[in-house]
Amino acid sequence: MSFKNILLPVDGSATALQAAGHAVELVKAFGGSLTLVCVVDSYPFTGVGADFAYGQVEYLAAANANAKAALDKAEELVKSLGVTPQRKIVEQHVVHEGILDTAKEIGADLIVMSSHGRQGLEKLLLGSEALRVLGRASVPVLVVRGPKVERDRPAGV
Repeated sequence: MSFKNILLPVDGSATALQAAGHAVELVKAFGGSLTLVCVVDSYPFTGVGADFAYGQVEYLAAANANAKAALDKAEELVKSLGVTPQRKIVEQHVVHEGILDTAKEIGADLIVMSSHGRQGLEKLLLGSEALRVLGRASVPVLVVRGPKVERDRPAGV
């Protein structure tokens, strides 16, 4: 199997960047290309009525600026490893759908992404985008495990 078109979702976190090294090695091994994607939640507000739409323009401007910063950081790392990537900001209310839609749009044959290593209640509440992508992707997904997130516990617990 050959991976010629690899998609690397990034969110600005150090954990997400851990997957970049693996993606670059695969790009070099297969002579392929790399696309970075950052998904912006296009409508994070909840509630009923027009009152909740106020601030949408400001939110999107800030969210897109954060996405650009995340892509800049990832691109800098990837370039330092010898690969010049393509990059995309995608506005999508559901992050994993934005990743999967982008994979389909660019004809990706592999998605390389990180898992933040959340456990317990935090994982239940926050979910796992990597798990959602893995369960719904029509192409292979390489999940790079981030460091396990542990919380301080009282002695004896």
